Amino acid sequence: MNEGKTVVVGLSGGVDSAVAAWLLKQQGWRVVGLFMKNWEDDDSEEYCASRQDLIDVMSVADTLGIEVDVVNFAAEYRERVFAHFLKEYAAGRTPNPDVLCNSEIKFSAFLDYALKIGADCIATGHYAGVREFQGVWQLLKAEDGTKDQSYFLHRLKQPQLAQTLFPLAGLYKREVRRMAEAAGLHVALKKDSTGICFIGERPFKEFLMRYLPPRKGEIRCLDDDRVVGEHDGVAYHTIGQRKGLHVGGVKGGRTGASGDHDAWFVARKDVASNVLYVVQGHTHPALLSDELSAWDLSWISGEPPHTHWVYTARTRYRQADAPCEVERLGSDACQIRFAEPQWAVTPGQSVVLYESRVCLGGGVIG
Repeated sequence: MNEGKTVVVGLSGGVDSAVAAWLLKQQGWRVVGLFMKNWEDDDSEEYCASRQDLIDVMSVADTLGIEVDVVNFAAEYRERVFAHFLKEYAAGRTPNPDVLCNSEIKFSAFLDYALKIGADCIATGHYAGVREFQGVWQLLKAEDGTKDQSYFLHRLKQPQLAQTLFPLAGLYKREVRRMAEAAGLHVALKKDSTGICFIGERPFKEFLMRYLPPRKGEIRCLDDDRVVGEHDGVAYHTIGQRKGLHVGGVKGGRTGASGDHDAWFVARKDVASNVLYVVQGHTHPALLSDELSAWDLSWISGEPPHTHWVYTARTRYRQADAPCEVERLGSDACQIRFAEPQWAVTPGQSVVLYESRVCLGGGVIG
């Protein structure tokens, strides 16, 4: 059924995309691999694995007997993703560049390139599903809930989903590794990559300081406004952060299960006054929210969800689905109320809405 059809598979050098390509070839597709280079600044061996990834891609392609194109999207990435990333951090928010990278690069620039060279569609190794239902393309959660990546794909549009395959939708990670081993792919046991692609394994604060200069300020206790420490810049911190504050237990702090020496967490950022507010205790009320506002909305079907219906939502990746309602819905903003308070809801991150297994879309937390 797929004989004569061409699919361009985004190969990252990891096991997931390699198995996606292998599966499609087994199904009769003419498979072409594509390795995307999205970052060039300080692309050193110490922190960035792109060189090794390319070597692994070529090895996979040789094993599968497929061609590979190497395309540089660094200019597009800097303009469409990284510029937004820096602007958001400078404003005191915590953006999610992986969401934008998917909508602007992997399923936009990549898709355009694939269609230009004559492909019928594209495919990736994402753990998610896609189907057509009553004339509408739907994005689905993956069978493997521990690996589901629909959260990062929630800004995809109908034309993108209509021309995309997710071969790993019904597979568990352990099955993917077994398939890779059986197919003779040397990346079968390769460790999964972590973190943001252009940062790699380097210390995040160290990376950010190169683009957003330090600006020292006070760390204050939200409960009583005491100064409890000093920070290098509010932009380097995020809501719910515990590590890297260098604030120990302080006498007279909020008492709880651990008394006066509960751990400190970032609860609020005041960019104008350059003050970082912290609280003691993981369950402090300032870290809990039963509602949020979201803007820059993007709905996969092209139509917004109904208000006052019960959905589920995630305010961060790997979070359990939380029952909620869309209370107010405008042209580009909405209010979402949760059945139970959510921990560390963070401005700049994405809130993603689901109806059972179907990802409806979402927006940026305000």
